[in-house]
Amino acid sequence: MSFLRADRLGRGRPGPPAKAGELQVEERRSTRSGHVCSGTLACSHCDAPVAAGERGLTLTEELLCPFCEHRGPVREFLSLSPPTRPARVVVRVSLPAA
Repeated sequence: MSFLRADRLGRGRPGPPAKAGELQVEERRSTRSGHVCSGTLACSHCDAPVAAGERGLTLTEELLCPFCEHRGPVREFLSLSPPTRPARVVVRVSLPAA
């Protein structure tokens, strides 16, 4: 045998009845965050910090080290190991533009 109790919308759902004065609240956020982690952009050869500029970069775009002139994709310059150093970047996931 089971007992059903009605919520505020009149739908029945299984579960124990709420205690007197107990209010249940479910929070749902409408915003999404693509933030994955924080990291550092530095040359993989000489460890010099590299500036990303104002716009976002993809992992396959090419960067140039300002110190030793090493060229390579962004993923070669990105370090996710802690602690992050002054050339901090935020790694985000985003959908391509339609």
